[in-house]
Amino acid sequence: METVTHNPTEGVYAATGDYVHAIEVRGAERLLFVAGTMGLDPAGVPGATLAEQLELIWSNLRAVLASAGMTVDNIVRLTTYLRDASYAEENAKARVAALGGRAVPTTAIVAETLVSDWLVEIEVIAAG
Repeated sequence: METVTHNPTEGVYAATGDYVHAIEVRGAERLLFVAGTMGLDPAGVPGATLAEQLELIWSNLRAVLASAGMTVDNIVRLTTYLRDASYAEENAKARVAALGGRAVPTTAIVAETLVSDWLVEIEVIAAG
């Protein structure tokens, strides 16, 4: 599989260093659509803080990806649902760290989660 980043410099606003406008996927044989993943431990209990929930989310995502023979390197699209806009910076730092600095198309949305203790939810698309 090959990925090609597309960040046009004309006709659209500039992308920042932590995301890209688009990734073209060439030669992928598989696509994995991962449901929104929360910062819950194996017993279904949410982490007590945003940092704990982000750590759990990325651990949970790695487990789901591994079940399909993939890693975070296979992620080609990411959407984050934040319970509060003030969580954006910490979420971005966690995403950049989890992806090893690799930029992917990403969207963050502020939304009310189904359970008030769920502070953030992340869904991804992976290709391999």
